[in-house]
Amino acid sequence: MSETNQLVATARESFGKGAARKLRAVGQTPAVVYGHGTDPVHVSVETHPLSLIIRHANAIIELDIAGRKELVLVKDVQKDPVRQVIEHVDLLVVKKGETVEVEVPVHVVGESFAGTNALQELNTIHLSVPATDIPEHVEVSVEGLEEGAHIVTGDIELPKGASLLGDADLLVVNVVVPRGAASDEEETAGDAAAE
Repeated sequence: MSETNQLVATARESFGKGAARKLRAVGQTPAVVYGHGTDPVHVSVETHPLSLIIRHANAIIELDIAGRKELVLVKDVQKDPVRQVIEHVDLLVVKKGETVEVEVPVHVVGESFAGTNALQELNTIHLSVPATDIPEHVEVSVEGLEEGAHIVTGDIELPKGASLLGDADLLVVNVVVPRGAASDEEETAGDAAAE
């Protein structure tokens, strides 16, 4: 489950590209905090600890804004496509006990039957989960699955309190025999018979 990280935020008075550039030059990242019917609050946070936090999907942060603690979910991160510098972050206010909608990464574990490949068709699934209990990922085991086996979103064992949003029939993993593998075996058998 995701852990709660802590960050100190400073209110911003100046806006626009120039102001954002100045903030980034001194190791700060512009952010906006919104949700629960409150007016958006424009803040800046320290870039380095933020960059470590956002490495994890659906990170929860305890944000200290002028001494007031606010629990927030990292909802959106805008990065420079070339330099990969964090340009802006959207932080959604969450409350303990409420549920949020998130995209959770899917990790495939185990080995499918010898001679087959497990192809991952879906990298994330859309879940409704308790805000303070967001899983870092969900696991899908392909251990021993044979050719033709497939796993759909509805087959995934979800963490306690989580529910699947959307189609339960989306293909997550498909177990196949690699192309050419079957014909190679036939050729080898044919060569052996010819000798």
